[in-house]
Amino acid sequence: MKRLVTTVAFLCFSASPLAAETFRADVWADNWFEMRINGVQVAKDSVPITTERSFNAESFAFETERPFVIGLVAKDFKQDDTGLEYIGTRRQQMGDGGVIVQIRDGAGKTVAASNADWQCRVIHTAPLDKSCARERNPVAGVGPCGFTSTPEPAGWDQAGFDASSWPQAVEYSERAVRPKDGYDRIRWDGNARLIWGPDLEQSNTILCRLTVQ
Repeated sequence: MKRLVTTVAFLCFSASPLAAETFRADVWADNWFEMRINGVQVAKDSVPITTERSFNAESFAFETERPFVIGLVAKDFKQDDTGLEYIGTRRQQMGDGGVIVQIRDGAGKTVAASNADWQCRVIHTAPLDKSCARERNPVAGVGPCGFTSTPEPAGWDQAGFDASSWPQAVEYSERAVRPKDGYDRIRWDGNARLIWGPDLEQSNTILCRLTVQ
């Protein structure tokens, strides 16, 4: 199933509405994302991650005050904890991810764009050995199909969280990610980059954050 750009609107109201601003965001993800502002969900991918070839773009609005924390959850599809897809078929393989984000204020000025300034932590990595993709009967946690999985840290998407130990996001080229299905319908800011964890194939779930002043 292929989806093009969809437009949705989510409002995150502040206790001081006179100081709140309206921001507009564009996100393209392979395969799925959820965005939170100060810990509150303002948008998520409208296409389920289980949909085959579920890359698509979303455009939406939200309201909040500055400064605010962007918390982005991004996931590549995996059939199970092996990190593989199409298990048991000729197409059995590791999937690959990628996400790009831009946020503009009411005047149209870009206030945030995904790049190496963001900090991203991988919470699911698999398979730990890429030869798992060649296994005839891959089993999560067995042989080359090991994996690591950790829960989301409490409060990671809110102000005051200490992310000093988190690595910077890794930037990737369009050639490496091969974005499609909605990506070309958005005019991306010159500072916006496709980002992911340290490996497009093995990093399956990432948490990325940025504080907008």
